[in-house]
Amino acid sequence: MELNQFMQGLERRNPGQPEFHQAVREFASKVLPFVNEHPQYAKASILERMTEPDRIVIFRVCWEDDEGSVRVNRGWRVQFNNSIGPYKGGLRFDKSVTLSVLKFLGFEQVFKNSLTTLPMGGAKGGSDFNPKDKSDAEVMRFCQSFMTELHLHIGEDTDVPAGDIGVGAREVGYLFGQYKRLRNEFVGAMTGKGLAYGGSLVRTEATGYGAVYMAREMLAKRNESIEGRTCVVSGSGNVAQYAAEKLLELGGKVVTLSDRGGFLHMPGGFTSEQIAAVIDLKTRQRRSLADWAAECGCEHYAGERPWRVPCELAFPCATQNEIEIDDARTLLKNGCQLVSEGANMPTDFDAAMLFEEARILHAPSKAANAGGVAISGLEMTQNSMRLSWTRDEVDQRLQGIMRRIHEQCVEYGSEGDWIDYFKGANVAGFIKVADAMLAYGVL
Repeated sequence: MELNQFMQGLERRNPGQPEFHQAVREFASKVLPFVNEHPQYAKASILERMTEPDRIVIFRVCWEDDEGSVRVNRGWRVQFNNSIGPYKGGLRFDKSVTLSVLKFLGFEQVFKNSLTTLPMGGAKGGSDFNPKDKSDAEVMRFCQSFMTELHLHIGEDTDVPAGDIGVGAREVGYLFGQYKRLRNEFVGAMTGKGLAYGGSLVRTEATGYGAVYMAREMLAKRNESIEGRTCVVSGSGNVAQYAAEKLLELGGKVVTLSDRGGFLHMPGGFTSEQIAAVIDLKTRQRRSLADWAAECGCEHYAGERPWRVPCELAFPCATQNEIEIDDARTLLKNGCQLVSEGANMPTDFDAAMLFEEARILHAPSKAANAGGVAISGLEMTQNSMRLSWTRDEVDQRLQGIMRRIHEQCVEYGSEGDWIDYFKGANVAGFIKVADAMLAYGVL
C-alpha cells in the first residue's frame, strides 16, 4: 500500500482531526515500507486496525465555581490499544484539548510504551478545563466530578492514567482520592501519585531526564558528549525544568526557557539555583517567566519561541508543533546538531523532513520522552509489590530503559553511517504491538 492511499482512507474516516492525521502520517511514512516487506502484517490489516482506537469515552463534567455558578466541561478517555498490557497514558487539562489532540497522543502512546519494553498499552484522556486560573477548591471540585465518571472505565489491570499538561501533583491527588473513595480500594489505578500515597521517586523528573539520557546515548554513539554544549530548551513546566536540571548536571549550558508569554535568554547559561527558582516559580507560585525576568537578570522576548538562539543541542519540551519549518531552518543555520523531543510531537512534519535531509541527530518524542511513562510503569510495579525502590535504583532503571530504547532505534533505523531515529523508533514500537495483535486473531 502507498502512503497517500492509506492516509486518504484515514482522513476520510477521521475528518477534522489534523493532529491525529499528522501523527499517523509520520508513523506510517516510516512503517509502511516495513509492512509491505512483511505480508503477514498487510494481510491482517494490522496498520488499519492500529489506527482505530479500541474505544473512546466522552462525558460531561459539571462542577461549581467559587461563586456558586455551575460550569460545564467535556471529558474524554481514548483507549487506543491494549495488546501488550493495560491501557496507560496521561490526562491533559487545558483549553486546547480536543478529540484530535487526544487521539494523536493516545496513538503515539501505544508505540512509546512498546519501546519501553514494559507491558503497557496506550491511551490518553483529559478535558478542555483550564486549571491555571482556578482556586484549589475549584480544581478539587472539577477533579472529583471528572473522576466520578472516569472511574467506571479505569483500574490497575484495565487502564492506568497519569498526569500530563495541566495535571500535576495537586490534580493527581484530588483524582486519586476520589477514585479511592468511589471504589473503596487502594490500588495502583493512577501513577504520578505523591510519595506519601504510593508514588515513585524520580517520577516528577523522569520525562525531562529521559530526553537528556536519550541525547546522551545518541552523542555517545558518535563518541561525543553533552559537556560544554550550548542547549536551547523550550517550556518551563515539568519536562523542561528537569531536562534543564539534568543538562546542567552533565555539563551542558542551558541558555533558554519559555512559556506561553515568550522566552528567557541567558547567554551565559542558567545556574542550578536559577533552575530551582524556576521550578518554584512554576509549581508553587504559578507565575509567568516574564514576572521573573528582572530577578534573574536575563532578557525576556515576549510572544516568541527560543529557536532563533544559536545552539548545538535543542530540547523542545513545551507542546506539539512548536518547531515549524522556518524554525528548523534557523536551528540548522545556527549550527544545531541534535534535537531530542521532550514534548509530544513538537516538530511538525515538514520541519522533521528538513532535519532528516540535513542528517542531524533527531530523536522522536515516542523515544525521547518515554522516560515519564517508563517510571509510571515502574510505579505500577512497586504498587503491585507493595514496596518502594530508592531514588538511585529508579534512576538506574530509567537509564537502562532509555539505553534499550536507543538500541532499538539503532537496530531498526541504521542506514549506513547515519541512524534514522524516526524509522528505528516507529518500526521497533510497531513490531511488538503488531505481533501481539496477530497472536490474538481478528479482534
